[in-house]
Amino acid sequence: MSDARKPVCLALQGGGSHGAFTWGVLDEILRDGRIEIEAVSGTSAGAMNAVLLADGLADGQRKVDRDRARDQLAAFWRSVADAARFSPIQRTLLDRIMGDWSLDRSPGFALFDLMGRMASPYLFNPLDLNPLAPLLESGVDFDRVRRCEGFRLHLSATNVRTGRIAVFDRRRITADHVLASACLPFMFQAVEIGNEAYWDGGYMGNPALFPFFRSCFSDDILIVQINPVERPEIPRTAREIQERLNEITFNASLMRELRAVDFVARLLEEGRLDPERYKHVLVHIIADSAALAPLGASSKLNAEWDFLLHLRAIGQTAARRWLDAHYDDLGVRTTVDIREIVDGDG
Repeated sequence: MSDARKPVCLALQGGGSHGAFTWGVLDEILRDGRIEIEAVSGTSAGAMNAVLLADGLADGQRKVDRDRARDQLAAFWRSVADAARFSPIQRTLLDRIMGDWSLDRSPGFALFDLMGRMASPYLFNPLDLNPLAPLLESGVDFDRVRRCEGFRLHLSATNVRTGRIAVFDRRRITADHVLASACLPFMFQAVEIGNEAYWDGGYMGNPALFPFFRSCFSDDILIVQINPVERPEIPRTAREIQERLNEITFNASLMRELRAVDFVARLLEEGRLDPERYKHVLVHIIADSAALAPLGASSKLNAEWDFLLHLRAIGQTAARRWLDAHYDDLGVRTTVDIREIVDGDG
């Protein structure tokens, strides 16, 4: 690691097109240049951003490499938007006029949502077509990803048979592993790799933090969070209830791991654990719930270029704000109140 930069482990949440927020965060971190990435754990859209980082930084983390990674991220998200132009799931004219990024009134989205509730993807998508597959295969050099020595890479998926988390490391990652990490079971057939089948990693690790505990020197984990933990309003409609359930489900694994981190920290503070065997993990979060929470779940399928740029700008601003406020805290202290996050009700 360079003495001029601070090492950090990055944990990237999934969240469909809201992953463009993470694109913005990563773009600002790479532009800033003061952080050395020791490891990345990604799930779903976070896994896509993670492999793009690994592709760009395969030769190191010099400015030229960071610029390459920024270009890789921008090119991939541009290709996502280009492919989405031909999708039947589009905003209505009224939504465009009103500046509403959601797809709640989209006939295409309504039909797609109904099909997902009424029929299996093995029935309505028998050829198992996934529009992300060709984008990953053309936009990511997986040979470069597998030989990336600059940082450790971990992608999470959910094993369908066992219900356990599967964590894929850099040495065996292919496009199928990324698709497995992002496989929503109501949209796509389970991704089969070897003798196992996988669904979206968000069910069991969004993102997984535990790989950092075993293999990383840095005490700092920087989480890029997309899914809001709290919402002040009570969901009333069937769609609102389902969306809130999904948010809770996709944050549950992260809450469990943060609670474990806090538990170990308490025992270390009380002198009940050996500091030579257990380390005090420093947790940091870059998020913007005020900007992302109002967007709604359906907007996670909105891949219009203007929307992705909007999300990128929010991410860039959030990262800049965090770096200005907390860069000096890296290696020194946790910058979030974990106990408030995981035990907010007392």
